[in-house]
Amino acid sequence: MSGIHPFRVLRAKPLWIANGVITGALAVLFTVFYVGANIDPVDHMKNLPVGLVNADKGAAVGGKQVDLGARITESIKETTASGGKIDWKVMGEKQMKEALGKGKLYGALVVPADFTSATTALTSAATTGTPARPTLTVLTNQSAGSVGSSLARTATTQAAESASLQVGKELTSQGGTGQAKLPAAARVLLADPAAVTVEDGHPLDAHSGLGLTAFYYALVLVVVGMLSANVISGQVDHALGYTHNDMGPLRLHRPLIRATRVQTLAISSTLMAGLSLLMGTLVMVGAVGLMGMHAAHPPLLWLFSVCAVAVSGIGALTLLAVFGTPGMLVVTLVFIGMAVPTANATTPIQALPGFYRFLAEFEPLRQITGGIRSILYYDAQGDAGLTRGWVMMAAGLVAAVLFGFGVLGWYDRKGLHRIPAETEPEKTAALA
Repeated sequence: MSGIHPFRVLRAKPLWIANGVITGALAVLFTVFYVGANIDPVDHMKNLPVGLVNADKGAAVGGKQVDLGARITESIKETTASGGKIDWKVMGEKQMKEALGKGKLYGALVVPADFTSATTALTSAATTGTPARPTLTVLTNQSAGSVGSSLARTATTQAAESASLQVGKELTSQGGTGQAKLPAAARVLLADPAAVTVEDGHPLDAHSGLGLTAFYYALVLVVVGMLSANVISGQVDHALGYTHNDMGPLRLHRPLIRATRVQTLAISSTLMAGLSLLMGTLVMVGAVGLMGMHAAHPPLLWLFSVCAVAVSGIGALTLLAVFGTPGMLVVTLVFIGMAVPTANATTPIQALPGFYRFLAEFEPLRQITGGIRSILYYDAQGDAGLTRGWVMMAAGLVAAVLFGFGVLGWYDRKGLHRIPAETEPEKTAALA
C-alpha cells in the first residue's frame, strides 16, 4: 500500500494534458467532419448529375418547322454552363428512366412531345376560353438521396421557369399586332407559357424511409462490426489471460496462455468471421422482420449484410491490434467520424468540399451504402453500386489483412510481445 489517496492523481499534469489533447482533438475532428461537410452544400455543389430530355416533336408554324424543346434544352445548357453546379445529361426518355433507376441521376427535366404545338397554340387568335398551358416536368429521385434530390429539384425548377420566360419573351417579340386579338388569358400566359410540374421519377415503397433506409441499414452494419470488434478484442485477451474481465463488482481472470500478436489477431478475426453470420442475420431480422423495412432480394441482402459486418469488424480489429489503446479512437474516426459525412447518403458527394470527396472514394460506409441501395432500390443492378460495394469490401479486407498481419508480424519479430502488467511484480519479487 502506497498510502497515497487516489484523488491525488488529479494533481498530475500529464493526466490532464494527455486527456485534454485526446478529447480536444476528437471534438475538433468531429466538428470538422460533420459540420464542415454539410455547412454549405449549395456553394460546394459541383457537377450534380441531372437528366435533360427533349421529347418535343416540334410543329409547323407559318410553313416553318419550329422546335421549342430544342431551344429550351440548349438555353438551359448555355445559361448554367458557367456555374458548373449542375451536370446536365442530355438523353432520351428511356435512357433517363434507366439512369434514375440506377441512382445515376438526382433528377431530370423533361420537355414533352407536344410542347411546341401546345405553346404555339397560345398565339392563335381563334383560341377561346382559358388556353391549355404546355408543361415542363421536373422529376425527382429520392432513392439517390433526399438532399441531392432536393438540390436537383430546386435547380431544375428554376431552369424550367427561366426557360419558360425565355420562350415567352421570344413569342411576344415575334407576335406583332396579332396578339391584340388574343383572349386576355392567352396574352397573360404567353409571357410565361409553360407550367412546371414535379413528379417522382423513381417511386419507392412506403417503408423505404424516403430513400434513407439504405443508409441507416448500412450504418447499423458498420457500427455493429465496429463495436463487436471492441468486445471480441477484449474477450479474446481475457480468454488468453492477458486482461481481467470485470463483471459488475466481480473481477475474473484466467491463466495466461502465451500467444503472439499475429496469433491473437488470427483468433479474433476468426471469431468475428463466425459471429458475423449471427450479427448480419439479426440485423436483417430486426430491420425487415420487426421494423417492417421494405427489402428486395432477401438472400442477397443477407449475404451482403454478413460480409459487411465481417469486413468492418476485421478492419476494426486490425486497427485495435496495431495501435493498442488509441486504436478505438482511430476506429471511431475511420468508421464513424469520416464515414458518415462522406457516405453519399444525407449529402451527395457532388455537394461536398474537395477533401471530403477524396475521403468518399475509400471510406467503407460509402461503399456499403451503395451496395445496400442497389439491393433495396435498384433491383440489385451491378452498375447501380452493388459491384463497387463488393469490390471495395474485398479490397478493404485484403488491405486490413496485409496491414494488420504485416505490422503485427514485425512487432513479434522485434520481440515486442504482450506481457500482462500483473506479472511484473512477481518477477520483481523473485529477483529480490
